[in-house]
Amino acid sequence: MKLGELVNGYEIVTRPSNTNAGKCLWAFARKEGEDFFVKEYLDPKRPRPDSMGTVTDKKRRLAECRRFELHHERLSRLLRADHLHAGNLVLAKDFFAQGTRYYKVTDRIDAVEVTPAELTSADRNVLLHTLCESIALLHECGMIHGDLKPENVLFHRPAGSDLHIAKLIDFDDAYPSGEPPAAETIGGNPYYGAPEWLSYLRGENGIKADQLTTAVDLFALGLLLHTYLTGDAPAFPSRFGSPAAAVLAGEELELRPELPLYWKSLLTALIQVDPADRPGIGDVLSLLNSLRAPVEKAGRSRVRINLTGRIPV
Repeated sequence: MKLGELVNGYEIVTRPSNTNAGKCLWAFARKEGEDFFVKEYLDPKRPRPDSMGTVTDKKRRLAECRRFELHHERLSRLLRADHLHAGNLVLAKDFFAQGTRYYKVTDRIDAVEVTPAELTSADRNVLLHTLCESIALLHECGMIHGDLKPENVLFHRPAGSDLHIAKLIDFDDAYPSGEPPAAETIGGNPYYGAPEWLSYLRGENGIKADQLTTAVDLFALGLLLHTYLTGDAPAFPSRFGSPAAAVLAGEELELRPELPLYWKSLLTALIQVDPADRPGIGDVLSLLNSLRAPVEKAGRSRVRINLTGRIPV
C-alpha cells in the first residue's frame, strides 16, 4: 500500500503508517467521493503459486489465511452495523485480499484530541456513556473486545454539537465469551489485560479458555475509566509490569483520592482479581444514568453503587 495507489478501488490519499498498528499499516483513502480508513495486514501473507517454500509449508500458510478469513467473517455476522445501537462501533465496511495481503476498510472518523478529565461533567458523562453503550452491545452479542485501550477509543465531536462521543475501533482481537484463541495467538495489550487473561497467556493458575469471559473487558474498562476521570491510570508498585500482574500478586491498585465515593466503589469492583467479583457493563451504565439526574442537590455522598442491580440515589 502506497500513497496514490489504488487498492481494490480505494485511492490511498495519505502516506501509510504503522503508528499504534502492530503488524499492520494504515492510511486514509477515498472512493466514490467518500473518505475511508484502510488497514493493510502484514500477517498472515497469502502465498503465491510461485512463492518459495515446500508444498507442506504453502498448505500451512493457506490454512492460516483461511482461519484469518473465517475470523473476520464471523465478526461481520455477529457485529452488524445495522444494529439499533451500533452507531459508535467503527465496524468493517469492506474486507478483501489483494495480492498477498489482506485489507480492512472502515469509515474515516474525524477524531479530536481531548482530555476527558478536563471536560465538563455533562460532556464527560456523554463520552463515557457512548463508550459503555458500545461495550454493552458487544457483550450482548456474546463478544469480548479483547483489546480495550486508549488507542482503540477515538473521541469525536459531531458537527453542530458541543459534546463529545466515543467511537470504539479495532475488533481484530475480539472473540466470543469463553472461546478465546489459543494462548500463543491471543491478542490484547499487556498493560490493560485482565488477571485471568494474563494467567491464560502464561499458562498459570489453572486458567482455562472458558474462564475468559466479558469480565476481561470490564477490568480494562476500570483502568480506562480511572484514566478518563483523573488523567492517570491507577497506581501500582513499579516492580510489576502491569496492573494485572500486581493484583495477581495480592497488591491493590491505588485509586486517586479525589474520586467521588460512588466512582471509587465501582472502580474498585471493576479491578478485582476474581472476574466473578466484577460488576457487569449494565452496572456501569446504571451509574452513568444516575449521574444525569440532579443528584448533586442531595450531596455526592448519597450516590451509591449497587453491584447487583440498579443504583439507588
